[in-house]
Amino acid sequence: MPRSLSTAASDTRDDVSDEQTTHNDGLDGLPDLTPAMQHRVRAMKARHDEVMQMLHEGGDQTALGKELSSLSGIASLCERVSEINAERASLLELLEEMEGSSDDDSKEMADEIHGELKGLEARLGPLAGKIRQTLVPRLNPDDADDLSSADAVIDIRAGTGGDEACLFAGEILAGYESVARAGGGDEGGGKSWELEVLSVSRTDLGGVKEASLVVSARGGGGGGGYSGGYGGLDADDDDDNGSEQDTAQLILGQLGPYGFFQYESGVHRVQRVPVNDVKMQTSAVSVAVLPSLPDNKIAAALPPSELRIDTMRASGAGGQHVNTTESAVRITHIPTGIMAYMQEERSQHKNKAKGLKLVAARVHQLRKEEALKNRSATRSSLMGGGDRSERIRTYNFPQDRITDHRCKVSVQGVNSWLGGGAMVRKFAPHLYEMERDERAKAMEEEDEERRRAGEERGKKGNKKSKKKLR
Repeated sequence: MPRSLSTAASDTRDDVSDEQTTHNDGLDGLPDLTPAMQHRVRAMKARHDEVMQMLHEGGDQTALGKELSSLSGIASLCERVSEINAERASLLELLEEMEGSSDDDSKEMADEIHGELKGLEARLGPLAGKIRQTLVPRLNPDDADDLSSADAVIDIRAGTGGDEACLFAGEILAGYESVARAGGGDEGGGKSWELEVLSVSRTDLGGVKEASLVVSARGGGGGGGYSGGYGGLDADDDDDNGSEQDTAQLILGQLGPYGFFQYESGVHRVQRVPVNDVKMQTSAVSVAVLPSLPDNKIAAALPPSELRIDTMRASGAGGQHVNTTESAVRITHIPTGIMAYMQEERSQHKNKAKGLKLVAARVHQLRKEEALKNRSATRSSLMGGGDRSERIRTYNFPQDRITDHRCKVSVQGVNSWLGGGAMVRKFAPHLYEMERDERAKAMEEEDEERRRAGEERGKKGNKKSKKKLR
């Protein structure tokens, strides 16, 4: 069975240190590539060569081929660095041979060689950046399937601010619906995602107290899919210094509905003068974005023994049908206390199906969060935990500015960004890059800790050997 990348990298980190081995692959001279990262890259390149040999010897074509594909990007970058390093060594050797020559031709040739060396050095910087990018995939591998393919369940609730908060919740809902119909892209571009309103409670002024909706791709555009591993997008991209817009498109192109909306979770604060007042008011709306479970997995996720389902008559406006049939459904997940109430449809069966979908998404998210807490606390740093009680963004109408407090990015033109939901498309790439930087930092710290642990084991082993000799 092929070893995992982490196993291969760990073996190399534990057995080899910079002080013990001199490498001639050019990685030592790359800017911003730490010793711990160099170890990881070398381990992956060694594993790539090992898998190649196993394939030539008739190994499992499917499993090994998939692993080889995941390693091909980093191996290709290593080869490019090695080629530049070899060319650089050849030029330096030529310069050394020319030392002592003072004729004009030698001076002219030396100047040309120095120019070529500068050109090679200039190529190493972008390659180092690519290696860092390829080491840390744009999408977190732990969440990649959900981010690239899962549908999104979006809960919107008006918070402090009364009618003004409800009006703003309605504007956020309209913005999300608009950008979802465009498949996460610009209006009129590409195919749309499907929208299903699970429930919505509106006020007399046209605001929204709370709403739940599902955004579904169903093959309708957006989300380029996740290739996985350490190869693919970053390694094959010819533009070493892509613009911010190019990077944003690369990220957004990989996202499905859940991945596109996930960083909308939290408190959205609005500052403006309400329509029925003359003073500035601060209101808030909370949003929670959850990955939706496919219909065929809901039954397994919610065993009947864990559910309490109550039926009742619907309330509110609706003509003769309301208060005459028990079409409304309240579903409670007993172990967690998570509950959903549905009365949008006239059919009890349809309301039950919608309620199950919403409860399943909330329970699935709760289980994910608990598993994440058990695994690590990485996500709770600058990015926050995606909690709907965490303030993430301020919409300041007097100053016509939207500020995302996580990535510290502001844009002018509140109505234009909010109206079409374009603020989701604007801020998401920045937040994904921040999360990626945090994973890179955590990876370096982990590698450094393992390197130190290896050195400590080596010191203890040396002490034991000395005692035996005595």
